[in-house]
This record gives sequence, structure tokens and C-alpha cells, in this order.
Amino acid sequence: MGAPADLEFENAIQQRIYHHVETSGAATIGEVRDEVRIDSPSGSKPARSGTTEPRVRIPAEEFHNSVAALVNSGLLVQSEGELHLAMDDDVEEYDETDLSYRIRQAHQSDWRGIETAIREVADEGASISAKRVAADIGDEGALLRRNDRRSRMFYVATVTGGENDGEIAGWVHLDAPELDELRHTAELTVGVRSPYREHGIGGRLLERAMNWATETDYTKVYQSLPATNETAIELLQDYGWETEAVRPDHYLVGDEFVDEVMMARKL
Repeated sequence: MGAPADLEFENAIQQRIYHHVETSGAATIGEVRDEVRIDSPSGSKPARSGTTEPRVRIPAEEFHNSVAALVNSGLLVQSEGELHLAMDDDVEEYDETDLSYRIRQAHQSDWRGIETAIREVADEGASISAKRVAADIGDEGALLRRNDRRSRMFYVATVTGGENDGEIAGWVHLDAPELDELRHTAELTVGVRSPYREHGIGGRLLERAMNWATETDYTKVYQSLPATNETAIELLQDYGWETEAVRPDHYLVGDEFVDEVMMARKL
């Protein structure tokens, strides 16, 4: 999934199909064809006076050709009758003491699990920014975003094997506004749920996200953390992040004021 500047459509129908899938997160072929309507073709029965022109489904051949063009151009993926944004298919497998897990790009079906994991970590006071991320995906209903205003990418670590197979152990998220003055930057959050810490998950998620940011031509990543989250600050420092500024008593965590540590890394 590249930067939004790469978005190019052959016609308005392709653009509308893409927009529907992008804002939905994922949709079946039937749902897209039913929801994305066009004006009734000329020559059909005119609308009554005072009413709007009826909108109809895209003709089947034109619809399927448009979907095929979006898939062939790498903007959408069709899998098991569903359309979703193009995926990074690389899956990394790790076997640590007492825990096996994989790191991969998030799927739309991970939405609820990621939201739960983010809120769980945020409630510990470990990341204030993550609360906003959880609210965003909760409101929008789509994990990945790629349009002319923003990009949003998620990678997840999921447990493999045992009774918790498939459970979200941690996440990393990158969010980039498409303003000319800021399009080189991306905000990052990363977190690991308490039962799955001390297995290298945070560092590996961070590496995966940094690789994506580099490959998609971002030149700076940044995030803000409460000063009390010493573990995360040390992790970022280990990966070459630097403290740009500290805002004293910026957060109110429980009944205590906590400094905000603003960190970044240039790529």
C-alpha cells in the first residue's frame, strides 16, 4: 500500500468503487455493486417533475471490468468474494520461549481485536495518543486508510497455537496526513498487551513499521508518550529515536500530572 499520491483512476466509476471499499474497510462484490450507483442512462424513462433522476446499478460488464482494473493496478485485492485495500502479504513467524506469534499487516477482520488491545494498553496510561487511534477506528469502522487526505497502516502480532491462537498480542500503527507541508511525516503508535511482553514483539513491530515508512518515502516518524512509560521510551531509543521536546505536566493520568515526551526518528 503506497502513498496516496499514487492514487490514479481511469474514470469516475473506478474512483467511486475504490472510495466505497476504502471507507468500508472491506465489502463483498455484491455490496459494492448494490451501493455504488450511477445516473440512469439517457433514453430511459424521465423522472417526474420535481424528483431527482433515478440512480441505477452499474452495468455488470462495466462493473466487473472496473473492479478488475482496480485489482490489476494494485489498488484493491479481491479475496473470497470480498474487496479490500491491497495488502502487504509478508508474514513473519517467531518462536520464543512459551510463545509463538506472527507479525503481518492487519486485516479488516482484526478491527475489534486491535481496538480492544489499544484500549487495554491505553488504560494503563502507557499511551495517550493510542486512545485517539482507538476512537478513530471505532468511529470510522475501517482499519486501513488510503485516500487523498491521509494514509493509515496497521501491523499486528497474533498468537499462533494453543488456546489463544489468533489473539492480537500487539499492534503498530502509522498515520499520515496528506498536507503538502506534512506529507513526509507519519505518526506512530506501538503497544503490546501485558501477557505478551518480554518476547521481542514491540521491537519487531516497530521494525516492520519503520520499513514500511521508508519504502513509502516518509522521511520522519514521530510520537508522543507520557514520561512514565519508560519501557517504551527506552525501546524507541534503542531503535534510534531521539527526544525532540518535553512538555511538563501535559497529561493528567489519574490524579497526577505527567510530562509529555515528544520523540522522532528521521529515516
